[in-house]
Amino acid sequence: MQSGLNTVQNFLIQSSMGNIVVMILLLLLLLVIHFYSLARSKRELLEVVDNKVKVFQKAFDISEDGVLIFSDKNEVLYANRVVKKLMGLKQNFLFKPLPVQPKIKLKDKWLTLDEVIAIENKKTEDKMISYLQVEFSLDGQKDNTIPINLYIDSSPLGSKHDLWCKIIFIHDLRQKEQHKIIGSIHQLSGLPNQAQLQHNLNALYAKLHLNNKKLAIVLIDIDDFSMLRSIIGHEQMNHLLVKFSNYLRSLPSNLNITVYHTYYNNFLLTISDLDDEQEVYILIKDIQEKLASFYKMQDVKLYLTASVGISIYKGKRSESVRNLLDRAYKALAQAQKQGNGRIQEFIPEIASNDYDSLILHNEMHQALEKNQFEIYYQPIVDAKNEEVVSAEALIRWNHPEYGLIAPYIFIPIMEKTGFIAEIGKYVLEEVLKQQKRWELFKFKQIDVSINITLFEIESKDFVENVERQLQYHQVDPSLIKFEITEGAAMISEDSTQKQFREIKKLGIGISLDDFGTGYTSFVYMKKFPADVLKIDKTMIDYILTNKEDQRIVKAMIEMGHSLGMLVVAEGIENKRMYELLASYDCDMMQGYYFSKPVPAFEFQKLLR
Repeated sequence: MQSGLNTVQNFLIQSSMGNIVVMILLLLLLLVIHFYSLARSKRELLEVVDNKVKVFQKAFDISEDGVLIFSDKNEVLYANRVVKKLMGLKQNFLFKPLPVQPKIKLKDKWLTLDEVIAIENKKTEDKMISYLQVEFSLDGQKDNTIPINLYIDSSPLGSKHDLWCKIIFIHDLRQKEQHKIIGSIHQLSGLPNQAQLQHNLNALYAKLHLNNKKLAIVLIDIDDFSMLRSIIGHEQMNHLLVKFSNYLRSLPSNLNITVYHTYYNNFLLTISDLDDEQEVYILIKDIQEKLASFYKMQDVKLYLTASVGISIYKGKRSESVRNLLDRAYKALAQAQKQGNGRIQEFIPEIASNDYDSLILHNEMHQALEKNQFEIYYQPIVDAKNEEVVSAEALIRWNHPEYGLIAPYIFIPIMEKTGFIAEIGKYVLEEVLKQQKRWELFKFKQIDVSINITLFEIESKDFVENVERQLQYHQVDPSLIKFEITEGAAMISEDSTQKQFREIKKLGIGISLDDFGTGYTSFVYMKKFPADVLKIDKTMIDYILTNKEDQRIVKAMIEMGHSLGMLVVAEGIENKRMYELLASYDCDMMQGYYFSKPVPAFEFQKLLR
């Protein structure tokens, strides 16, 4: 029995000893694993730190600023790409002083970079030192200096902060000057741009009070630019603009002219030290004549025109010289409203009637509801006997504050906002009502032309609305004509032709307005379903004195007739014009010589 107990006791003791050994071995294994993990974490940490350093080095190398890090003994710890190039550093420069000490000019005295750093070392506050717009040189010679901004700061190294380094940033101001130059010129033409214009105008304004000379600002905008680009292509258009820019550079040196390329098809001239304003007009006429024959490709010439706005400071105390540029843009807008190739000077008396576009835009819907719009009629006469045979309907806005507003003021706003479609429906309805009144009161039956825009033609249910209105008012469709400008008809040829064919099916006539201001080809004229060709006023203005204009207008009339169209000449202002065009077999005429646009009740007198 006793021996059995001894055997069990010995087994338990041996088992306990075995467990202890196992536990010790496990503990040792855990310690090994722990220390191995610590070593591995440290290696990974070092790798992360090393990778971060490399990332920062790459970031500094991309930077346009020079970054230089010195030890406390002014030995190079790091130099980025810019510093290497600036100081001519080759290989094996790390952990050594700079091979050549660059010099910095401070208060008319050249100091080495080490001397400048010594100044930084004496500072009492822990702040970065900056030296703005100082000169930097490797040899201290004037011819080899570079304008820089220099920044110097300190930073501790190591956990005990017992080691320090100097961080030096060098900002090369030549880069800034280069960017400034690039930012002040038009990239296509190389002419000064809008930003440079604003800068130069300040200097011009400052000089004006020193003498009694005048200053003119001339804005030149090439007409129908988008359409021209669609015809000859983007590359050819750029070539044309460069050629025109070079021509403007060569303008007469006797005038103090500076040329700017402000926008893609927009150029600006400043003419300072001006004695006679007529010199400006002579110059502009020369520019327009030159531009007219500027483009030629494969023996084909493209007739180019430009609208021009002029603003002249005449030295009067009542004038504000600071608003010259705004006035020039207002004058250009007025010129463009009158048609292509027009010249308009800013005139204060006319400008006093300027309208607030935002107010007009906000009040349009209300004006329609309150019947503030009114239809005026301008007669179109038979060239053989001056009898009124037709009329053009023109809308006016009788504004409670501004009075009677001409369409060239508010129509562009309506076109931009899309309200033109609503006003177009109103004009059609009013003309149909008037036609019905004249029919009931036994007035002479004449057709009335209504101007329509491309926006209206392409708007939803345009043809359906016209048909519906004709049926409602029971008016003969042949008494209505729709007029569209040559330029608008060319923009969307297929859409325009399709819509007008539908209109023609209703019995309504079609007029092609402003003919001569666009670039309609003979092939397009054959396809376009027009009944009437209206020669623009700009083609008539100089017909009494310009032989070439006479030949062109005569050819237009003959072409219209050959295509089976009636021809109307617009802008007839005197008897001589009337007689000359009558001799060319022009069918009808329109202009102030016969009558200006008048309200319906006055037009009725002409009908009687």
